[in-house]
Amino acid sequence: MTDPSVFAVLPEGRQNWAVASIFGQVGRLAALHAALHPRITASDNLVYLGNVLGRGDVAATINELLLFRRLLMARQLDETAGAIVYLRGSQEEMWHKLLQMQFAPNPGEVLEWMLAQGVGATLEAYAGSIDEGRTAARLGSVALSRWTNQLRAAVRAADGHDQLISALRRAAYTRDNALLFVNAGVDPRRPLSAQRDTFWWGSREFEMSSVPYDGFRRVVRGADPKRAGAVLRGGTASIDGGCGFGGPLIAACFDATGELVDLIEA
Repeated sequence: MTDPSVFAVLPEGRQNWAVASIFGQVGRLAALHAALHPRITASDNLVYLGNVLGRGDVAATINELLLFRRLLMARQLDETAGAIVYLRGSQEEMWHKLLQMQFAPNPGEVLEWMLAQGVGATLEAYAGSIDEGRTAARLGSVALSRWTNQLRAAVRAADGHDQLISALRRAAYTRDNALLFVNAGVDPRRPLSAQRDTFWWGSREFEMSSVPYDGFRRVVRGADPKRAGAVLRGGTASIDGGCGFGGPLIAACFDATGELVDLIEA
């Protein structure tokens, strides 16, 4: 159906846990993991719906993700084990673009927009200086290349961070096409392979959709502009409680048919 290096395919017939946008809120993530651990089974799928980076303590958040993954994998000992998947959100997409800023026609404006969206916390996590970035943007592509190379080196130096960030997928779906997991939404007028930026910037049509998208029984997203919590409507579900903006972090469990069967807030 789609490129496995871009989209994750999940085992079907399982319970599917989805974790909403985290935005570097490591305390809420650790509390959620503590509540999730006794409830998730070795055969369940687990999907983090993007926006792990940004706003909070990014390095500690990724370390918490890696530790919890190790804890779960220690009991996933046979072929019936569920999948653990991380999606790319708007924060991860911005970080990807920031590391290519030397190719931007207006790098100074791009950097300032990203900083307003919270990318500064990710810069700080990897010893990046906002002032140095601004200076490099003024000096041009050679200075920007030097600056972004330093950031890449810092990510590689953090044990496991580069591997996790490199493993991000644009979306995930169950093999039987019952459930589709995305960061911010889909455009119902386009097939999955043509969504492009809609995955992380969303679509107004997502909120208004009352019919299933492209044969999926339910599309689950972890980033909602309204941050309205767990909202199920027709063939869609939003689970963004406003983590990173003063609200709780949500994990929702959907059964194999797309029905909500459990919910955790931390």
